[in-house]
Amino acid sequence: MTSLRKLGRSDLEIFPLNLGGNVFGWTADEPTSFAVLDAYTAAGGNFVDTADSYTAWVEGNKGGESETVIGKWLKSRGNRADVVIATKVSQHPDFPGLSAANIKAAADASLSRLGTDYIDLYYPHFDKEEVPVEEIVGALDDLVKAGKVRHIAASNITPERLQASLDFSDREGLARYVAIQPHYNLVSRDTYEGELRDVAERNGLAALPYFSLAAGFLTGKYRPGTSVDSPRAGRAEQYLASERGQQVLTALDEIARAHDAAVATVALAWLAAQPTVAAPIASARSLEQLPDLLAVAELALTDAEIERLTQASA
Repeated sequence: MTSLRKLGRSDLEIFPLNLGGNVFGWTADEPTSFAVLDAYTAAGGNFVDTADSYTAWVEGNKGGESETVIGKWLKSRGNRADVVIATKVSQHPDFPGLSAANIKAAADASLSRLGTDYIDLYYPHFDKEEVPVEEIVGALDDLVKAGKVRHIAASNITPERLQASLDFSDREGLARYVAIQPHYNLVSRDTYEGELRDVAERNGLAALPYFSLAAGFLTGKYRPGTSVDSPRAGRAEQYLASERGQQVLTALDEIARAHDAAVATVALAWLAAQPTVAAPIASARSLEQLPDLLAVAELALTDAEIERLTQASA
């Protein structure tokens, strides 16, 4: 069984793959979602990521569908204490923004949908620069003091606002971000590497990258002359059209063959080996997709292989 690891400076212990819940209530219906969650936890997984806005973009949905599915699963399995649940605030149609009042109201709504009295890791989903960091952190600290949230984290935030938030927490003795969720993968490195990663590293934050597989491009299923039936195919095909995308695929293919591993597993393993990264986020809309994701917990690339991918993606 894969051992768990500490999340940054928190007391949370997590599996090295953060299971994405964005597909629950979208491309994975409730029975499929339950099956994926069951298989993930059976393999030792314990870390599920969602947001209050998932899946408001689907026609007929209103947001909160993913949390509702997860809440039903937790109740039916009776395993709440064994699973680390992360969710987010700011994008739900009924709870937009990051005012203190909205953060607290949205948290209560998430708790209700999840069927729990605490959230393990709570993020402002997209930072709102019109709201002072003092108001955001203050509201999050109130939730921690109330026992509704165990730890807080940041997502989609500038280095300057992240550092200002951490400084305010330190100065006032308030809850402090323990993690960051950046857009980061082999074909999108400048979205995290540089100043944002420097702030995270300097302050002991763990990174939990989203879009880890670049909308499916880094699974290797997108190739010249092929057509993939996926809601995210358009974005993935853009990577395929680039020279860097082709270079990355070539390197991934070589290393995957050397390890008898899936291309997706190798892409996640490169990400997991990067400074500050604790667990990549990846989602499975079917049971068949899950094993390649779980395998990242066991695949260790050599230094030469990591460098080969780093150069290919430069």
